[in-house]
Amino acid sequence: MLLVVNAGSSSLKVALFDGGVQVRSGQVGEIGTDGHRAALERLLTDGFGQGLTAAAHRVVHGGAELTATCRIDAGVLAQIEACVPLAPLHNPANLAAIRALAALAPDLPQFASFDTAFHATNPEVARRYALPAQVEAAGIRRYGFHGLSYAAIVRKVQQISDIGLPNRLLALHLGNGASICGIVEGRSVATTMGYSPLDGLTMGTRAGAMDGNAVLRLADLYGIAGAARILNRESGLLGLGGASDMRALHVAGTEEARFAVAHFCYWAMRHAGSMIAAMGGLDAVAFTGGIGENDSFVRAEILKGLAFVAAGKPVFVIAAEEERQIAIEALALM
Repeated sequence: MLLVVNAGSSSLKVALFDGGVQVRSGQVGEIGTDGHRAALERLLTDGFGQGLTAAAHRVVHGGAELTATCRIDAGVLAQIEACVPLAPLHNPANLAAIRALAALAPDLPQFASFDTAFHATNPEVARRYALPAQVEAAGIRRYGFHGLSYAAIVRKVQQISDIGLPNRLLALHLGNGASICGIVEGRSVATTMGYSPLDGLTMGTRAGAMDGNAVLRLADLYGIAGAARILNRESGLLGLGGASDMRALHVAGTEEARFAVAHFCYWAMRHAGSMIAAMGGLDAVAFTGGIGENDSFVRAEILKGLAFVAAGKPVFVIAAEEERQIAIEALALM
């Protein structure tokens, strides 16, 4: 049995796999980083610890070095720790879960899969900001996220498509966090998220792409902490329409809600055009994530804006399978 662990800053999700088949899942919420050990201990004694041969973790940020699933050792732990400044909300929670499980089951092999790894195939011209070399050396560059979701899309489209994997696939992960990826021959060539998950599309509470000087002005007005709060937690659909949930906006039906939905669709369509340009064309489109899978209106609006290039092309709606992707990658190493 393989235990897949997805640790957030205040929650812990687990899934149990027998081979590539998920047999059980569980979640503990409102625990904080310090509560991961107690949460894991509770889950292990509640049936998730029976017959375990290994554990595999979702780690949000692997930086420039950790670009493939790997077995966790002291060196890998140090590299994940070094990426904490790049993902201060996520990597500490990932580390807490890894260390907690190591304390509870010291002989259990542990593996890590990275949300940034799928985008390591982006060309350097796509990953580098136009910044001086000494700034880039400090890790200020584009990484991209949702990589495990995009890897799962590639795998599943290849399975269900009558023509195999399309050469140029536009993949949209649309949920509270949202991004788009241009995938050529199964490899990421461009993505909308950059140094952090804040960049790119309008999201549930994140502002998406903004002029750097506008960000500096926010910092002048509200301080760095205040600007970070506004950009990450008070903007996006919430800031425009009063709710971060797309379903609530549809139900509300107010002018502000309709504008928030239109803003989301417009910027998804506009960024999608950039991804299509990076791929040199388009052969198929795939949607995933809570909005991408369940909101036919949003899908239709985005495709309407892309009709000049997407009309007649296959469109796939793919259920998100990040935990199964982590299990597949770990089992391949095992």
